[in-house]
Amino acid sequence: MPSRKPRLLELDALMDRALRLLAVRAHSLGEIREKLKRCCANPADVEAVVTKLKEMGYLNDKQFAESFAAGRRENEGFGKWRVLRDLRLRRVAPKLAEQAVEKTFKSSDELQMIEDFLARKYRGKELTSFLAEPKNLASAYRRLRYAGFSGGNSIRALKKYAKHADVLEED
Repeated sequence: MPSRKPRLLELDALMDRALRLLAVRAHSLGEIREKLKRCCANPADVEAVVTKLKEMGYLNDKQFAESFAAGRRENEGFGKWRVLRDLRLRRVAPKLAEQAVEKTFKSSDELQMIEDFLARKYRGKELTSFLAEPKNLASAYRRLRYAGFSGGNSIRALKKYAKHADVLEED
């Protein structure tokens, strides 16, 4: 079966495509630009559409970054570094992403967030006995680091439950 070439879109169809994308979920400028470049007939049309969307108030990276960061912190319980990485993956400008993350996490207590994260992820387990086993302790540490929490605070939190959490510092 021959592969179909994607239909290249003119300006009006490109604007419709962008509006449909934004109706599904919020996008950053970089994400919209990338998606529209894949299907545009004229690359100059992409910038025209992006400019029009910004004028209409449908694209605002600062608002997107702040909303995204707050959502990831509140709903997912992720740490600062994970949220920053995710914003960068969403093609938000690095400086803007850092500002949004700093603002979102300014009044957050990372140790309390780690405690909440552990309680949620290991619900139903008695953490002191569960983390006494070295493989479970190492797994919990990796999970905390992947969730975006700092190594020092992750170890501090794990020391409450495991006597041998000092082993993690040797990594």
